[in-house]
Amino acid sequence: MFHPLPLYIGLRYTRAKRRNHFISFISGTSMVGITLGIVALIVVLSVMNGFHKEIQQRILSMASHATLTDPYGGGMQDWVTTLDRVRTHADVVGAAPFVEVQGMLVNSSFVSGALIRGILPAEEDQVADLRREMVSGSVDDLVDGEFNIILGRDLAAFLGVGPGDKVTVVTPQVSATPVGIMPRLKRFTVSGIFAVGMADYDRNAAFIHLRDGAKLLNLGDAVSGVRIKLTDMWQAPRLAREIAYDLGGTYRLIDWTQVHNNFFSALAMEKRMMGIILFLIVAVAAFNIVSTLVMVVTDKQSDIAVLRTLGLSPGRVMATFMVQGTMIGLIGTLLGMVAGVILAWNVEPAVGAIESLFGVHFLDPSIYYINELPSDVRLSDVLSIGGGAFLMSVLATLYPAWRAARTQPAEALRYE
Repeated sequence: MFHPLPLYIGLRYTRAKRRNHFISFISGTSMVGITLGIVALIVVLSVMNGFHKEIQQRILSMASHATLTDPYGGGMQDWVTTLDRVRTHADVVGAAPFVEVQGMLVNSSFVSGALIRGILPAEEDQVADLRREMVSGSVDDLVDGEFNIILGRDLAAFLGVGPGDKVTVVTPQVSATPVGIMPRLKRFTVSGIFAVGMADYDRNAAFIHLRDGAKLLNLGDAVSGVRIKLTDMWQAPRLAREIAYDLGGTYRLIDWTQVHNNFFSALAMEKRMMGIILFLIVAVAAFNIVSTLVMVVTDKQSDIAVLRTLGLSPGRVMATFMVQGTMIGLIGTLLGMVAGVILAWNVEPAVGAIESLFGVHFLDPSIYYINELPSDVRLSDVLSIGGGAFLMSVLATLYPAWRAARTQPAEALRYE
């Protein structure tokens, strides 16, 4: 016999074949419940992590990490000097000027609002991946004075245009004419189509050359602002403040976490709430250990009484039954963590097999941002889920073990 004695007896109770098979069934059910709950949690949170990461990458492939604009809403006249100063900052990877306006695109009877951004193709490569997202045409087709335009795939489909077709750009700026005040109009030639995989861009964005945009908006030599790409996008709030301070607070600087704050906050809240809801599955399974141990304590009344008469203290009796319940939780937790990680790593083939078997399609690309299930297994999530489940299992053993410790030998052996 090895020591400590409570560990030896608790493990023996766990291994031994019980006379009451119903107790064994409840114990096995608790273990399986913990395992399945942990598997569900790990897989769901890993898929949500992958989904959030995919959406984030798609957004930031087109959005800058930080944007420098005039605080009064006017154009930046000295943008060349400002651009050079920004690029000297150690944490700036690249910077590019832009002009931007909310306008309308018209083709025959089809009209759609769009965010129209003027860019310098060579400079834009430093802050965005537009060139990589091109479906047809090239970013280099945006040439000063040719008034070419690149449209998102869904926007082009709605307007019924393709490369070589003409669209009319209507801006909020107005011009005085002999017949009165008229909105500013300009015909552009569609030179390319891009597709990011997000409706915010594919349905609502268009790109033109920077100088064409400045002429359209009557900005002269000014631009709307400067887009900045940083070495570490997760440090964007701090780095943006440093850059703004270096520029003397002359311009307004906002980072991507401010622009997309509501969206990413909603995703984070969704993940937290889903984790809490699914953790209730683990909680139910863990607290089945209570009923299991209560029945075990009742079944082992005479054994407990004999141990007490032999000098085993109430504390060691309590530890004995805590060991038994803890082993159920530990085995269920370890099995759940291993199975959950394996399934999370292979969730896409598993979902594909289910779709083929039942003839269904879970992710419609016309509704969702993605048409597959990306998975991002994070060690922190796996450890926190496993640790929480194991802790809950240990807590579930306290009351039955306390009841066992309060067993009175004389009462338990009265009818033996």
